Amino acid sequence: MKGAFYTRHGGPEVVEFGQLPDPPRRDGQVIVEVRAVALNHLDLWVRRGLPTLTVTFPHVGGADVAGVIAELGDGVDGWQVGQRVAVNPALWCEECDWCEWGEQCLCESFQILGEHGAGGCAERVAVPARNLISLPDEFPYDVAAAAPLVYQTAWRALVTRAAVRRGETVLVTGASGGVSTAGIQIAKLAEATVFAVTSGPENVKRVRELGADLVIDRLEEDFAAVVWRETGQRGVDVILDSVGERIWESLERSLAPTGRLVTYGATTGALGAINIRRFFWRQLQVLGSTMANQAEFEEVMKLVLEGTLEPVIGEVLPLEETRRAHELLEAGQVFGKIVLVP
Repeated sequence: MKGAFYTRHGGPEVVEFGQLPDPPRRDGQVIVEVRAVALNHLDLWVRRGLPTLTVTFPHVGGADVAGVIAELGDGVDGWQVGQRVAVNPALWCEECDWCEWGEQCLCESFQILGEHGAGGCAERVAVPARNLISLPDEFPYDVAAAAPLVYQTAWRALVTRAAVRRGETVLVTGASGGVSTAGIQIAKLAEATVFAVTSGPENVKRVRELGADLVIDRLEEDFAAVVWRETGQRGVDVILDSVGERIWESLERSLAPTGRLVTYGATTGALGAINIRRFFWRQLQVLGSTMANQAEFEEVMKLVLEGTLEPVIGEVLPLEETRRAHELLEAGQVFGKIVLVP
């Protein structure tokens, strides 16, 4: 089969396109013929190299997959060759206590498709049958592929961890990214007021079209000062952030009393200093969140498949242009998701 891969860590230049061996099919797995695969910032971090992650080369990235079942492994029931499916990229062991309690995203052996093993940036990918959801007839593959990782991440962060409620105010940083665009929609679905931070007039326009009530251009204004002014010096109830270290102090200043800062990433650095006095006096919370469990994944994907939530796609490119897709994502030149089509 053909696919995109790399044989060493580095910049986008290490990404190649060519022949790869077909994926082996194991018990309980299916082979999915990939019709669309979406990239995430995770693909950039894995390509650059993570200190705690060892990958097997050649490595194939791509966590978000939609396609057609091509083969069934032994022990697979309830699925048929030819069925249209999307894939939950979260991989869990089913054996540890967390799995037993339904919290697969906290599994002792938790992994992500395309990070710890071969992903969907190829013509075929092997995935556990338990990770499949059925796609309605005619539902676009590119839209299905744009949803799984970012929507489950935003859903768990806002709905499960932060428990956002009707009438609250939510601040979303990095608002042109995949999880953030999903988060804006989810916060609006919860009937919250949404403040969003992005950069540049075109992104401001697009974020406003997503439903954000107030959009702040970080290149023009200090977002914390705007939040303070627009909330009557109260602050926001919930912050959804993946920027991390560079803006951590501004995030703290933006929280209302009993506010919740939920973090799912650290693109500018992992060491955010906490003003302890501010946190205990205003009774603030920092909540970590990553991915979702299967029930949360199915709940949010139901909303995507019925059209209540609509993934934002910035670019659709042929799979052979995966290197260019990495370049665009690296440069921050895409609003929403990049989807690749074999």
